[in-house]
Amino acid sequence: MNTKSMIATSVALVSILAIQSKLGAEELAPNSDGFIRDWLMLAPIQLAPDSDGSVAIDKNQIPDEGLLKPKAGDKATVGGKELTWKKVKAADYFLDLNAILSQQTEKTVGYAVCYVRAEAERTNLQLKMGSNDEGKVYLNGKMLLKSSEPRELAQDADVARNVTLNKGVNVVVFKIFNEGGSDWQGCLRFTDAVGKAVTNLAIQLEP
Repeated sequence: MNTKSMIATSVALVSILAIQSKLGAEELAPNSDGFIRDWLMLAPIQLAPDSDGSVAIDKNQIPDEGLLKPKAGDKATVGGKELTWKKVKAADYFLDLNAILSQQTEKTVGYAVCYVRAEAERTNLQLKMGSNDEGKVYLNGKMLLKSSEPRELAQDADVARNVTLNKGVNVVVFKIFNEGGSDWQGCLRFTDAVGKAVTNLAIQLEP
């Protein structure tokens, strides 16, 4: 390689590093159907054996749960137990919390957070949730979806319409309550107004 080529290569590498520094956090993507698979998860938060899921889903197990902005490794003490926010990746279109934890739980709460970056404002979207059992979703601090009944996982069981993603980073907080049994799951995606999956979003695991 001659001197000119070496200089050009060095300039290109510096440019790449500068772009990466500007972007900051590692960027991931939804799957081909738009489902978000990469999350920061805090679980299991153990509640009392007689806990009612319809009540628990409304309570803040963590203060100001809709405003959570964790990073991997952050600690939270809930019910006298210290838990750690961890990066997780769903093996399928849905989060399987018991499988990730390698344990069966009941009467437990889990939180999943991700940061969705849009290159421009996106309006008239739909946000679609499935959960087993009860579930709730906040976008940028505003609650958009909630299910208060025990149920099996189903794609797009709950839909929020006329959703806007701001230009830049948007915060998604997904809360799932487990009544018991082997399944503790949740799935979430954005579509356009006619139901076409939105896949050209950047998913980050840092604010």
